[in-house]
Amino acid sequence: MNLAIKKNCKYAIACPTSMGVRITPANRQSVQTSRDFVMQATSAESNVLNIAASLGHECLALTKFVEGSPISLFIQGELRRRNIRCEGASVPQGGPWGLRHQFNIADSGFGMRGPRVWNDRAGEVGCTMTADEFDTKRIFAEEGVGILHISGLIAALSSETARLCVELAQTAKACGTLISFDLNYRASFWEGRKEELTAAFTRIASLADVLVGNEEDFQLALGIHGPKVGGGNVKGDIESFKAMIGEARERFPNVSCFATTLRQVLSANEHLWGAILWADGDWYFEEPRSIAVLDRIGGGDGFTGGLLYGIYRSMSAADCLGLGWAAGALAAASLDDYATPADEEQLWSIYSGNARVKR
Repeated sequence: MNLAIKKNCKYAIACPTSMGVRITPANRQSVQTSRDFVMQATSAESNVLNIAASLGHECLALTKFVEGSPISLFIQGELRRRNIRCEGASVPQGGPWGLRHQFNIADSGFGMRGPRVWNDRAGEVGCTMTADEFDTKRIFAEEGVGILHISGLIAALSSETARLCVELAQTAKACGTLISFDLNYRASFWEGRKEELTAAFTRIASLADVLVGNEEDFQLALGIHGPKVGGGNVKGDIESFKAMIGEARERFPNVSCFATTLRQVLSANEHLWGAILWADGDWYFEEPRSIAVLDRIGGGDGFTGGLLYGIYRSMSAADCLGLGWAAGALAAASLDDYATPADEEQLWSIYSGNARVKR
């Protein structure tokens, strides 16, 4: 792909993120009927980092912790286990009604019982992050970062995190770092804040080299005109996305790569999974194929992580898209929120449909 990666970087990919925990019922039971839960450290942005980190590249999460919290210690230990470095202030809780890390309570669904997610984010410490809490000159100018990845979830979390993401993007761009922005529009985050967040998202997109999002993301987060949101028809989704990207390219000529996933849900256990990429002046497609699903949460993050890994490794556009598709499929085949490939060959085996035993 025609994107130049900054040389001699300490970090392949870095991201701002608000870490929390997800609790999931065992054995794909529903939340309201389960007594046994598995807890994992989670965030959309760290899910993206996990691909490159698993494949041996240094990655950095810029975040914030509650001082002395056992949940903070759990999160930090899990990030170390996943080969993800983290930097961020630890601040006092401020009493039982003070700061804490988010709780994401979700089941995986089964058959025609779809997954249900309940977000509990009141008092979230990550909402208070600001750029002056990080040594951005050292990180971007001295140590170096290949790609800065920003998610619309962290950008819309609070007024503070919106400013943080804009300032990080500006600093990174000035230091020669590529900018990736997954729009990730969430209506509940935008309620009563449309003017503020449209300005922040537009500014980040104007600095981005890679934009990821579906029609709804582009229309509602950036005000791009296009086809009516929704429909669920895969062929219609492809044509409507292509039409909309024509306008997006005019609005954001700096962007070299536009991408989105295609998902048709047959059941909680089986999806049709595909993807589209515009890069190097051409379109690339992964026609939707059936994949088995253990837990769908994190599939989109896996796609973005695989795509960015390919970009960081200076692969062709077709290979970047293929790795994105495979990493998303791998995430869906795991009960974790993130994909953890054993090696690159495993991703290519998934891509080729080879599920034979490897001895």
